[in-house]
Amino acid sequence: MKYKHWEEEIDKWQTPILRDERFPEWYKITLFNELYFLVAGGTVWIDSDLSSSLPEDSDLPLHNSTCNSTVPLIGSSPPDFDDKENVGKFLYLEGVEYFMWCTYDVHFYASFALLDLFPKIELSIQRDFARAVLREDRTRVRFLADGTWGTRKVIGAVPHDLGAHDPWHELNAYNIHDTSRWKDLNPKFVLQVYRDFAATDDMSFGRDVWPAVCTAMEYIEQFDRDGDCMIENDGFPDQTYDAWTVLGVSAYCGCLWLAALQAAAAMARSLGHDDYADRCMVKFAKAKHVFEAKLWNGSYFNYDSGTSYSSRSIQADQLAGQWYTASSGLPPLFDEDRIKCTLQKIFDYNVMRVKGGRIGAVNGMHPNGKVDETCMQSREIWTGVTYSLAATMLLHGMEDQAFTTAQGIFLAGWSEEGYGYWFQTPEAWTIDGHYRSLIYMRPLAIWAMQHALSPPRAILEAPKVNTMERAYVSPGALQFLQDSVRKITPKSGCF
Repeated sequence: MKYKHWEEEIDKWQTPILRDERFPEWYKITLFNELYFLVAGGTVWIDSDLSSSLPEDSDLPLHNSTCNSTVPLIGSSPPDFDDKENVGKFLYLEGVEYFMWCTYDVHFYASFALLDLFPKIELSIQRDFARAVLREDRTRVRFLADGTWGTRKVIGAVPHDLGAHDPWHELNAYNIHDTSRWKDLNPKFVLQVYRDFAATDDMSFGRDVWPAVCTAMEYIEQFDRDGDCMIENDGFPDQTYDAWTVLGVSAYCGCLWLAALQAAAAMARSLGHDDYADRCMVKFAKAKHVFEAKLWNGSYFNYDSGTSYSSRSIQADQLAGQWYTASSGLPPLFDEDRIKCTLQKIFDYNVMRVKGGRIGAVNGMHPNGKVDETCMQSREIWTGVTYSLAATMLLHGMEDQAFTTAQGIFLAGWSEEGYGYWFQTPEAWTIDGHYRSLIYMRPLAIWAMQHALSPPRAILEAPKVNTMERAYVSPGALQFLQDSVRKITPKSGCF
């Protein structure tokens, strides 16, 4: 009955972008077409009350006290956020082949589409994960990668996903690795929460999720094995690249951790927790020194600090933390010269040395110009990562490189000369065009490019954040503070 009104409203939304002469034509087309996933990606959107209306005699883990599942960290239950605006509860799949709801390490990339277009839904998802951080499910599960048994959901660990068969209640449908030991999920939670907080200027949201932010930060500190304030990877694929082994300090997770420290400090200041912010920035200063000393090689950050064949690889996604930092209006993590040098290196090697830049950025490239063949994922082009890389380039004034990089996904996936993946953009393809996982969430990251080109008003108009303003201390005092930083032991009792 209202289709004419809807069409008018769609035109009002799309026309400014379609008529913006700054943008290439292919970009405008792809930007809107990638949104197909928001309705084709197994989407569920229901009233808030329905998600919790289980019968009293239900034997689902949330209600089954005999299996000691879903035990909260504080009080009798994790905080329950009122749905005052009747936003409802929202789920979408990682992909039609990977049947898990709201896979969080992938939502990290895709969430820009929801933040820009449906911000209240995005905040609702973050509140769901904030609840989940403070929950535990002691059900024993077997992990496929090594055959070991572990706990389904550990208190303090950000879940990989919101479940499959019983979403919101039975978390972590993913069972290849023990994701409570992953190093990217907790920093990604802090970064997404701060970005959404900054973009919406929603103080109520910030106060609601702050306890989960503190808990997530404390939990991940157990992976600082040597007390230098920098987390280390444990020699298995303990991050979103779940087939690509990483050991020691790593470019991907280390950069995310640095960004999370700064974001947590900025959020703490906004909420009046200056002492917490100071502690975060002391850790940040020490961790940044360790990160750069161990990984910077003069033109980019090494994949990790180990001695494997991949350790010196050029990873396309190595500045993911800086991407979120810039997207949130925070000071850069590194000198601008180093950021641009790294991005140019990735562009020259990972983008332009693969099919002349016409298929996106390959995940791993050796400094000799050969693709890193260590594993399936190191040699793949990830569509969403290519878009996020392009967004990072835009944020640092490299528009030509950004649009060339992202155009490779259009040429390979959407153009008539490509592989024919329109409206089913896969997670990845190889250099010869073979895909993995059609109809996938991560390519929504093209909206991170639009976020970079047209930042939210709240970020543009916010006063510049100086996260170090109260954290400057003399070298002697800095050493004392650094020595006083509490080392978290890898036990649940740390809480």
